[in-house]
Amino acid sequence: RTHVRQTAPFRWEEVSLLAYKEDEGTHFKGVTRQVLFPGDSQLPVQWRYFEVAEGGHSTLESHDHVHAVMIVRGEGAVLVGTRIHRLATGDLVYVPARTWHQFRAPAQGPLGFLCLVALERDKPRRPTAEELARLREDPAVASFIRV
Repeated sequence: RTHVRQTAPFRWEEVSLLAYKEDEGTHFKGVTRQVLFPGDSQLPVQWRYFEVAEGGHSTLESHDHVHAVMIVRGEGAVLVGTRIHRLATGDLVYVPARTWHQFRAPAQGPLGFLCLVALERDKPRRPTAEELARLREDPAVASFIRV
């Protein structure tokens, strides 16, 4: 397809609203996913839209691949490594490979973002008990993360 029409705010023609995760044992709250561009051999990336409902959060995870993110709806916060950043519409977030990250929406509204990743990529990895304990050594990180 060469054109996909937006049919409602943050919804697109013939783009399915998907569950955020399909794997058992992941921990998140109120997150949906839409694959806007599935990628192909000419452009081997996938462009997705995620929406975190008010008070929700994504899974605390890391990958061997990077993410490029643009906030397009609302406000929120993100943990990247051991740093917590406040987010607003228009902000950009780069998540390096093998870096813990988690997005959170405030209680007052959703957080929506576009995420660009390589088409060929690894599965998310959750922290071990030891890694989680190390993250929690920082009080700010400990109070931020949801697992």
